[in-house]
Amino acid sequence: MNRLLVICCFLFSVTSVLAKTTIEVAPVVHSDSLYKLVSFDSFDKLFYASETPDLKVTFGKYKDYEIWYDGKKTEFVSNTPIILKNIEIGDHSLTLKRKSKEIGKSFKVKSSPPIFKNDAVVFGLLMLILYFVFKTSSSKNSFLKKFYSFVPALLLCYFIPAAFNSAGIISSEESNLYFIASRYLLPASLVLLCLSIDFPAIKRLGPKAIIMFFAATVGIVLGGPVALWLVSLISPDVLNDSIWRGLSTVAGSWIGGGANQTAMKEIYEASDQLFSAMIVVDVFVANLFMSILLLGIGHNKKINRFFKANDTAIEALKLKMEKFQASVSRVATFNDLIYMLGITFCFVGLSHFLADNIGPAIKEMLSTMDVSTARLLVSFGSKFFWLVVFATIFGVMLSFTKYRKFEGVGASKMGSLFLYILVATIGMKMDIMELIANWGVFKFLVSIGLIWIFIHALFLFVVAKIIRAPFFYVAVGSQANVGGAASAPIVAGAFSPALAPVGVLLAVLGYAVGTFGAIICTIMMQALSV
Repeated sequence: MNRLLVICCFLFSVTSVLAKTTIEVAPVVHSDSLYKLVSFDSFDKLFYASETPDLKVTFGKYKDYEIWYDGKKTEFVSNTPIILKNIEIGDHSLTLKRKSKEIGKSFKVKSSPPIFKNDAVVFGLLMLILYFVFKTSSSKNSFLKKFYSFVPALLLCYFIPAAFNSAGIISSEESNLYFIASRYLLPASLVLLCLSIDFPAIKRLGPKAIIMFFAATVGIVLGGPVALWLVSLISPDVLNDSIWRGLSTVAGSWIGGGANQTAMKEIYEASDQLFSAMIVVDVFVANLFMSILLLGIGHNKKINRFFKANDTAIEALKLKMEKFQASVSRVATFNDLIYMLGITFCFVGLSHFLADNIGPAIKEMLSTMDVSTARLLVSFGSKFFWLVVFATIFGVMLSFTKYRKFEGVGASKMGSLFLYILVATIGMKMDIMELIANWGVFKFLVSIGLIWIFIHALFLFVVAKIIRAPFFYVAVGSQANVGGAASAPIVAGAFSPALAPVGVLLAVLGYAVGTFGAIICTIMMQALSV
C-alpha cells in the first residue's frame, strides 16, 4: 500500500509538471475570492498550483512603475493590481522598473504541497533512509555486497532524499533542515573532524592536493567560455547580452560559493529571472557531478591504476589515524559524550558569535570602499564564510591539546554522522521534475552547464594523469571548488574520516579565490558574446 502511494504521488508530480500552461497578465476584473491575494512588499517565495492557481498582486505605494514578468516587459503599470493566471511550474520573477530604479521579487510555483511538511517527520524520514542504506550496505547478502561495491552508500544517502523531493513526498522549500544542518551540524562536524588532525602527516601528502585544487579552478575558468562557444554553434542566440551575465553567477558559485555567486550577480547585473534559472542549473549540474565523484570512490583503486598514482601517503595517513584511534579508544561514558559535545558546540556557538560580528563589520567596511574593489572582496563579508573558517580554526587548535583524545570516544564518528545528515539534506534540494518542467527554458543553459563541468572534469583528469595524482585529490580538489565547505569534507570523508580536514582546508581556499577566478571567466564569456 505504501509503495502504491509513493508511485501514485510520483506519477501525479510527473503529469502535473509536464502540463505546460500559458502565462497571462491581466487587470483585476473578477472577485478576489477567485485568487490568492499577495502584496508586492510581502511577496511569498513559494506557491502551489493545486492551491493557488492564480495570484492577485497589489502594489500599494509603488506607482507608475513598468511591470516586467520573467524578464519581459508587460503592457501594465503598477497603478492597479494585476492577476497572474495559469502560472507555469518553476521559478519566476516579478520586477518593477522606472528609469534607473528597479525592484525585483522572485518566487517559485510547484504543482502541489509535499505529503510531509513537518520538519520532525521529514527528519525522521531522512534518518530512516540513512538506517536503510547502512543496514543494507553491511548486509552479507551477495547481491547487496556486489551492488555496494559499485554504488557507494554515500551516493544513496544523497539520491534517495532527492527522489523523495522530486516525487513530492518531501520538499526542500518547506523545510529548514538544510539550514540547520549547514549552520549547526556542519561546523560541529568540522570541529570534531579537525580535532584529531595530524598536520605532519597531511604535510607528507605533498603538493598534489594544491595542484589539483588549482587545476579544478582553471578548468572552471576555461570551461565557461568554451562551453558557451560550443553551444553557440548550435544556438547562436545564447551569445546575447544576458546569458553571459547569468553564467557569471555559476562561475562564482563553482569556484567559491554562495557569497561569490551573489557578488557576481551584483557585479554583472544579472536579472532576477536569469539568476533563478542559473541557480537551478548550478544545483542540478553540480549535484550530478558530485554523485559521479561519489560513484568513482567505489572504483578508487582502478582509477589510481589508470593514473599510475601512488596513494601510499594517503593510505599511510589513514592507517596512522586508525592506529591513533585504536590507541585512545575506550568505551565512551555518559560524561565523555557530554564533555565532547559540550566543548564542540561551545566552539560552534563561539564561531557563530564571531561570524555574526566580523561578517557584518567587514561588509560595512567594504561599503565604504571603491565598488569594484569591494565586490572582489565580498566573500569576506559573508557570515557563512567566517563560520566555516572559525569552526576549522577551533578544531585545529583542539588538535594541539589534550582534547585530541576525544577521538577515542568517537569524535570522528560523530562528525561523520553529522556530515551524512548534511548529505541527506543536500539531496533534498535536487528536483528532477522541476528541471523537466522548465526544460524549454533550461535546455541550452543545462547544455552549457554539462559541457562546462565536463571540461572541468577533463582538465582535472589530464592534470592528474600527468602528475600521477590519486583520485582522492581529483575528487576533493573538484568539490573544494564546485561544492565548497558543505561538499568537500563529505567527499573527502567518504575516502576516510581522517581525510575530511583536507577537504575543509581546500574549501576555505576556494572561498578566498572564488570571485577573482569567476571574474576572469566572465570577462572571457563577455568578450565571446560581444
